[in-house]
Amino acid sequence: MADKLEKSNKLKARLPRGLADHTPGEIAATRQMIDKIRAVYELYGFEAVETPAIEYTDALGKFLPDQDRPNEGVFSFQDDDEQWLSLRYDLTAPLARYVAENFDTLPKPYRSYRVGQVFRNEKPGPGRFRQFMQFDADTVGSSSPAADAELLMMAADTVEALGIPRGSYVVKVNNRKVLDGVLESIGLSSEAHALKRLTVLRAIDKLDRLGHEGVKLLLGPGRKDESGDFTKGAGLDEDQINRILFYLSMGPMSESQASRILFESVRGSQVGHDGIVEMNQIVDLCLNSGYTDGQIVIDPSVVRGLEYYTGPVFEVDLTFPISGDDGRPIRFGSVSAGGRYDGLVSRFRGEPVPATGFSIGVSRLLAALEYLGKVDLKTERGPVVVTVFDRDRIADYQVMVAKLRHAGIRAELYLGSGKFGPQMKYADRRNAPCVVIQGSDEKAKGEVTVKDLIVGAELAKLEKGREEHLQKQAEAQRAVPEDKLVDAVRAVLARHGLA
Repeated sequence: MADKLEKSNKLKARLPRGLADHTPGEIAATRQMIDKIRAVYELYGFEAVETPAIEYTDALGKFLPDQDRPNEGVFSFQDDDEQWLSLRYDLTAPLARYVAENFDTLPKPYRSYRVGQVFRNEKPGPGRFRQFMQFDADTVGSSSPAADAELLMMAADTVEALGIPRGSYVVKVNNRKVLDGVLESIGLSSEAHALKRLTVLRAIDKLDRLGHEGVKLLLGPGRKDESGDFTKGAGLDEDQINRILFYLSMGPMSESQASRILFESVRGSQVGHDGIVEMNQIVDLCLNSGYTDGQIVIDPSVVRGLEYYTGPVFEVDLTFPISGDDGRPIRFGSVSAGGRYDGLVSRFRGEPVPATGFSIGVSRLLAALEYLGKVDLKTERGPVVVTVFDRDRIADYQVMVAKLRHAGIRAELYLGSGKFGPQMKYADRRNAPCVVIQGSDEKAKGEVTVKDLIVGAELAKLEKGREEHLQKQAEAQRAVPEDKLVDAVRAVLARHGLA
């Protein structure tokens, strides 16, 4: 009875929804990818900065309207002086706080990059996590379209540095001002319509997730989702809805097409006209720097973050096809997005501080690279394992491990209690390239045996007695003098491209 009670009190090992563990292979692949991204950012003159994962909630701008508690979208708590603190929702709001706090000592424009985990207190689902990694780059203190153009060019260079070829991606740019011009042209320009405009922007921001039909409902009377929850719409009339949806459905276009079609969409709106001119300037700068109109295009369907951004908005879209859940080909989609957010730092300063930046979704981009075969998320190759035949000679084996480590070779001493069979199984699970063996016979001869586990695995698949089998057998295991241990292990690693 006592045993049953003890078993019932055992904790159940379980991972919270919306979170993920990461294997050594995933961590290694992520590290390699981040190193390549970092190299491109630094080539453009951006420098690293780190901000903490926890900020004052008001610095993140995540309080509910007219309430003294944080938005449900952030993980928040109160400290001992009743100040609200939150885990960062993104990397941009903490940057705005950092720049404002250190404004007088930072060079302006200030160019920085940051990489780290962000946290969303949202309902998890397929592809929607509560914690994930972002890699951002921002320029604060420049209102020049050249600052936006540089980010577009840097985004293209980053994608190509990761092995995604030209033609398999496109950098798309739009401008919040152009959409403001469209809204102005349908009679939603005055402050009296501020709330309705906000509802419209929030509806448009859901275009990726809900499609045109879902957005149409939110622009009109409202929409009921799968759970039965109803979201009240903006209440626009049919003509207003159709003009917005027409704008959103234009798709990618060249600069000349944009000048002709978009100016018609914002007819009579100066802010819309200014937005188109800005977009054309940005694209011109990219084209003049050697980028093509196939790499960087104007696309009115780029509408994410419209509450957040004040000018140009852009995203990197991967265009190669993948198979959807139904087996039909679909495009991989966006892996990076950004834009101009001139109002964020100004909240702290009380004066205009222009800023522009973009963010890479690290996990999503890693999935794309895996699909293209550019990274391997399987367990990375482990260390060389030195086995223990005689436990009274543990010091001798430790000397071998030390020699390998001093030579720059990853190595570990088997510290378990198993005999030789379990030790070999352990080395196999560790994905070790080879093991070092020294029993009493080898010790008496002043030798060690180096067993190549990679060749050994290949050997098991070959027919015995064949020439290839005999050749592999000779490679799989060899005895060498103790003072040649490092050379023998290096030879194994070099054979498999691991040196």
